[in-house]
Amino acid sequence: MTSASLSACGRRILLAHARGVGSPTMVTPAGRSLALDNAAGAFRRAQDAGPDDGLGSYHLIDGWGPSYPETTGYIIPTLLDLAARPGGVDLAERADRAGRWLLGVQLPDGGWPGGRVGEGRPAVVFNTAQVVRGLLALYAYAKEQAYLDAAVRAGRWIVSVQEQDGSWRRHNFLSVGRTYDTYVDVPLLKLHAITGDARPRQAALTNLEWALGRQMANGWFADCDNTLRRNDRPITHTIAYTLDGALGCANLTGEEGPAQAARTAAKALLDRQRPDGALQGRYDREWHGSELPIVTGCAQMALVWAALYERDRDAHWRDGALRAVAWTTAVQGLSHGGPRAIHGAVPGSFPLWGRYEKFAFPNWALKYHTDALLVADRMLDDTPLDAVPGEA
Repeated sequence: MTSASLSACGRRILLAHARGVGSPTMVTPAGRSLALDNAAGAFRRAQDAGPDDGLGSYHLIDGWGPSYPETTGYIIPTLLDLAARPGGVDLAERADRAGRWLLGVQLPDGGWPGGRVGEGRPAVVFNTAQVVRGLLALYAYAKEQAYLDAAVRAGRWIVSVQEQDGSWRRHNFLSVGRTYDTYVDVPLLKLHAITGDARPRQAALTNLEWALGRQMANGWFADCDNTLRRNDRPITHTIAYTLDGALGCANLTGEEGPAQAARTAAKALLDRQRPDGALQGRYDREWHGSELPIVTGCAQMALVWAALYERDRDAHWRDGALRAVAWTTAVQGLSHGGPRAIHGAVPGSFPLWGRYEKFAFPNWALKYHTDALLVADRMLDDTPLDAVPGEA
């Protein structure tokens, strides 16, 4: 990439990232409210930028990409949460539009395709489960049967392609079993809770057992990365998926084992949180960090630590979550120095030239940052957290 390929705004955002954010202080209530307003605006632009009602992501060089079914699915609960805030009423309607679009791109087998829309990919288990999250949130919100029916079809397909050992390999990214499929287990358990069908629950518990069996004594999970080459040092994004999924399963089943598994790994990462609130991008089996911070993973770990605070009432979890939110909010604040398309958005890596989603502002980074801001509000009010894993 050369400077000639960037607009003046694009160059300004790179310079801002080069300067960094220093050591952010705790975000004030007014600051959190402004950050949430800016996030809502960024979600609106992401939906309006394309020809359909899904949400895409923005790249500094390539501009807006096609809608992404997986992330559109799990952004829906976030839009519904934002809709409850002042000035957010349109976001519920936008969530419904996104849901109807997802119904229209569901594949005949019941799944949703991997990757972006229009790429012609087959159904993928992980991606499909994240769409189920969104459809179940819409069903809970509006009680529209079409959303539940589509989610049930998807759940049946997920169950049908599970391996005997509990993992998912066929119809999954790179055709390998991954421990972060605990994040598939939560929507399956919620399907069981709504429909009474025992099959999704059994599939979830079988996968959870397989995933927890891949954990080392120090909390690190094997087979946790979304690549093959770097599976020995997974990214915080997929580590956090794994822990969030385990906590969600614990919340929905009442079993303490998955929560303890998440607690052990979350403590290892909390011990390695930088003074500015960030984490390194990858961690090996000895919890040695490498690569630049992944903003998505930092926001997700804020949610995990907040959920553990809700369970344990240990202030160390709360403080780690709030430090992470202060850092991701400071990173979000730099977006206003760039093109209008990214105002209020969150980059994949910080600085932008990190390996993960280089020069991009993925919509899922914004989703988890927004969720973390909403949870920080509730934590600081010392009210029960209703947006914890397994509940949103």
